[in-house]
Amino acid sequence: MTKPTLLITRHLPDAIEARAARDYDARLNTADDPWFRDGAEIAHRAAGAAGILCAAGDPMGEATIAALPDSVKIISTFSVGTDHIAIPAARARGIEVTNTPEVLSFATAEIAFTLMLMAARRAGEGERMVRAGAWHGWAPTQLMGVTLEGKRLGILGFGRIGQKLAAMARGMSMEIHYRDVRRAAPEQEQGAVFHETDAGFLGAIDVLSMHVPGGDATRKWLNADRIAMLRPGALVVNSGRGPSVDDAALAAALRTGHVRAAGLDVYDGEPRVFPAYLDLENVALLPHLGSATIETRAAMGERCLDNLDAVLLRGQAALHRA
Repeated sequence: MTKPTLLITRHLPDAIEARAARDYDARLNTADDPWFRDGAEIAHRAAGAAGILCAAGDPMGEATIAALPDSVKIISTFSVGTDHIAIPAARARGIEVTNTPEVLSFATAEIAFTLMLMAARRAGEGERMVRAGAWHGWAPTQLMGVTLEGKRLGILGFGRIGQKLAAMARGMSMEIHYRDVRRAAPEQEQGAVFHETDAGFLGAIDVLSMHVPGGDATRKWLNADRIAMLRPGALVVNSGRGPSVDDAALAAALRTGHVRAAGLDVYDGEPRVFPAYLDLENVALLPHLGSATIETRAAMGERCLDNLDAVLLRGQAALHRA
């Protein structure tokens, strides 16, 4: 039996590529060549393919979807987020779109917690000081930050990742507050305080951690008006979606000290980083490491292939339809 052709746009963990090569006529990108940044090139390379395994950031917008050959039956994205895919356009062409929910929640919450600690304890500044040879020994007032103990953590988006972060923060004796479109069930809240308004939420917290999906509804959600609602000296962490932050407004608040410090793992237009952040000592910057653990990336790849197998090898419904 002829194996279905599968286009894989990015270099994936070795075990995932090996499984794909075993079960499919797999077109791999083992060198991670940057052709994946060009939607027209993706469509060209998909000629004759039954499936596409893409990744976050790949330009799978309406133009790319329209240019895909009729042979494509499924797009499986190596991510939970699907804002890089024009899902309505794909569905209109009868193309299934799947993602990788559930397997990366803990890892992404870990990065959010890492950024919280880095921002609170000025870890980025300290690491740069040591590497620059500018550390001359312990001093009573050197790089004093703030403790997270007893602080009020505000979680914007109380889904799987937000709830994992809440569990971690409780171990630091933090008080949990959250804002979402609807209140969570009591067993999910575990005592967390729900806020119905932005003003009430932002005015009550010491640390804001953002976990909202992408799209127009959340674009520049953290703007100058909402930043002004934060308590002076608040911390801001974003490991969700880069476009949900108004970069100019956050940078201005970091310069004045209204926001004491920030920790960012995602950026609007990444890999481009808003230039003003690079000159600010009180912002910790990570290169989109949210799901970057060996265990999580392996699980994501397995989930992608499970979705592809269901549709292309067994003729069944996709397991994780986006």
